[in-house]
Amino acid sequence: MSAEATAVMQAPAHAAPAQDHQPLVRAEGLAKTFDVSPPWLNRVLERKPRQLLRAVDDATFSIEKGQTLALVGESGCGKSTVARLLVGLYEPTRGSFYFGGQDAHAGFKGKNGHHLRRSVQMIFQDPYASLNPRWKVADIIAEPLHEHGMAKSDAEARERVGELLQSVGLSPADMAKYPHQFSGGQRQRISIARALATAPEFLVCDEPTSALDVSVQAQVLNIMKNLQRERGLTYLFISHNLAVVRHVSDQVGVMYLGRIVELAPKHQLFAQPQHPYTRMLLDAIPKMHDTGRARTPVQGEVPNPLNPPSGCTFHPRCPHANARCKAERPALLHLRGVQVACHAVEEGRI
Repeated sequence: MSAEATAVMQAPAHAAPAQDHQPLVRAEGLAKTFDVSPPWLNRVLERKPRQLLRAVDDATFSIEKGQTLALVGESGCGKSTVARLLVGLYEPTRGSFYFGGQDAHAGFKGKNGHHLRRSVQMIFQDPYASLNPRWKVADIIAEPLHEHGMAKSDAEARERVGELLQSVGLSPADMAKYPHQFSGGQRQRISIARALATAPEFLVCDEPTSALDVSVQAQVLNIMKNLQRERGLTYLFISHNLAVVRHVSDQVGVMYLGRIVELAPKHQLFAQPQHPYTRMLLDAIPKMHDTGRARTPVQGEVPNPLNPPSGCTFHPRCPHANARCKAERPALLHLRGVQVACHAVEEGRI
């Protein structure tokens, strides 16, 4: 290990912070394992062991109030599982998620869990599947208001629905329509209005623009940015589109096979990516000023998550891998001003 790398290496990223200040959202060692084994009789007859899928493995991060953390990575890396863990749709296998200093998963199950659920809401990926086609827009957006007792009468609920529709660039008259009468971008605005109905502090956005045309994506993203400024919202933004991430995020976490391999401020990550996987993703983006240069494709295939490689799971695709990478799993460490899980960066080889 080089002297420079030794000098900048600090404690693992999940060590408790020394300062009293607590971020609004904090995940520590969050993990989710799914049992995807065949039925018991099949395993007995075919003499096969249980199969466990580690969808999220030791995810540690924090988000300051009013900030946006974007999680990026190839499909199947665990981004959406993290989103569902944070809103309580999944119970973690291990690890903790704190919201405002409170253990959120214990809070979700407690007698006052509805107060916490009001503060943590989610915008889903597919606006065509996440809205009930049999309900009018007024009923869709008013459902959270009735569920949480935030509207004393139908008239109050309708007034609130009209305000929410205006906040996302739609008309109060739209509340009388059904979802099929709207375009994809308009449906996603309805989804955003529904998520805002309970006046949340934290929104988990699971690829909210991936199903939309590029021009419509920009409109929806601008609405989300404006709402964040106006209401002081905190976002976890899930995406595989690095151009979108560059537009909306303050910090970026790069995931690979269920683990966060790099976590850095947005400008630093795009200007000086440290992890070889982050570099590979950024090299694959077309650049306007490099029209004569051939694009570097993302090399190799994502390994089977049911049988991940030993050591660093990225080593079969990494040009800097050595024997240590194949045998020892790297920890997420503070290196060069960012958090990165890479032996090559730690040893100063790249």
